[in-house]
Amino acid sequence: MEKAKVLFTKDITPENLIKIYDELGITLKGKVAVKLHSGEDGNQNYLKPEFVKALIEHVNGTVVECNTAYDGARDTTEKHVKLMEKHGWSKYFTVDILDSEAEEVLENPNGEVIKKNIIGAKMKNYDSMLVLSHFKGHPMGGYGGALKQLSIGLASSEGKRYIHTGGKENASYDDLFTADHDSFLKSMADSAKTITDFYKDNIVYINVMCNMSVDCDCCSKAEDPCMEDIGILASTDPVALDQACIDLVYNSNDKGRDKLVERIESRNGLLTIESAEKQNIGSREYELVNID
Repeated sequence: MEKAKVLFTKDITPENLIKIYDELGITLKGKVAVKLHSGEDGNQNYLKPEFVKALIEHVNGTVVECNTAYDGARDTTEKHVKLMEKHGWSKYFTVDILDSEAEEVLENPNGEVIKKNIIGAKMKNYDSMLVLSHFKGHPMGGYGGALKQLSIGLASSEGKRYIHTGGKENASYDDLFTADHDSFLKSMADSAKTITDFYKDNIVYINVMCNMSVDCDCCSKAEDPCMEDIGILASTDPVALDQACIDLVYNSNDKGRDKLVERIESRNGLLTIESAEKQNIGSREYELVNID
């Protein structure tokens, strides 16, 4: 079986975002959703709209997000819209909060922990998707990349609680931190599978390895980056893409590398990648292709 190709460039520029997308040789058709992280209020590390503006215009995309399951500036549509304006997203792009009106269920009968995924209903309005992720650490998942965007990122508020709790119906905020941790990680893979099945070949993934803190962009008080920037990676395989990013961290000589590795391993973060491979979302075997 041919290894998945993961493209890489070390120079993190708006121009190279377009270049690496074009090098994939995939044209996203129809109405294009661009799933990214809008950044929690107070977060300093998220990808800024000025950096991704040229790429989003290049694919003629609409910025899409979903509301959060925890208290903050993004837990309701009204607050989320205001934050999108504050962070500059609405200045440059059409913005769509996918769960602002309703939710829908996508089934995964072969899910290891959960058999369904609860998404924002408006996701089905889009013909294709660009998953544009900031690769970094995460307080619960160990790391955040393409698979997190596919799962937690595209789940509605209720869907996020469902994933976090390993499938508890009508879960509350207080339930988020009580579930078996590995069940949460596997549930992310189960939910991600529903998204890749929905879009099939009409979805591509870009991870930007910059501002790599041990904390996620969902943290209002995130730690500052602990590693130097590494580069931009892109693939049609989210499992290969996240694995390649993990490998670049592990193989780095950066003095802050151990801190990010500790965060990944202490949260058993690799389990999400392993589970996603079992779900046939993609392969951990890949070929890294330098496009510089």
